Amino acid sequence: MRRFFLMSLLLCSSLANAQLPETDWLELMPKSDQKALEQMPEIDHSSPEANGTFTEKGGLKQSKGLPAVMYSTKTVPGMNGKNIRLGGYPVPLETDAKGRSTLFFLVPYPGACIHVPPPPPNQLVLVRYPHGLKLDDIYTPLWVTGSLKVEKVTNDLADAAYALDASNVRVVVDADL
Repeated sequence: MRRFFLMSLLLCSSLANAQLPETDWLELMPKSDQKALEQMPEIDHSSPEANGTFTEKGGLKQSKGLPAVMYSTKTVPGMNGKNIRLGGYPVPLETDAKGRSTLFFLVPYPGACIHVPPPPPNQLVLVRYPHGLKLDDIYTPLWVTGSLKVEKVTNDLADAAYALDASNVRVVVDADL
């Protein structure tokens, strides 16, 4: 009996420490949007869309004249309430008294806050992390783990189709790659 108890305890401990598999950003986008993105013409930085910047109000919001998929707030209902681990880059929004980021957008590629065009709303995730994380550089990749919600978020900077209540946020290290 004692041996069974110890084996059960070890198994539970291993499962509790097991890392969730990585969620791919495309899993947040319906198949119809994925197909539309694949068929979208390439947008170059000298086009009229190049005027949006992070320093301007609404810097992550989409400029006018892009293909419809770039404004998409369509979500994948099966992702609602799912615990996920998502890799991405932070766009800080709020910090606590100690200077730790407690609210930020997570974006799929570095520099999305200044890249043209920014990702569609269904490729932006608002992360709530009350514990906070000291961010020295927005080009530092993060792993964010927590419960994903289909939640449309609009603020002056951007629109997002998802929000995530993070249980853990950490910097990606070489051993992760």
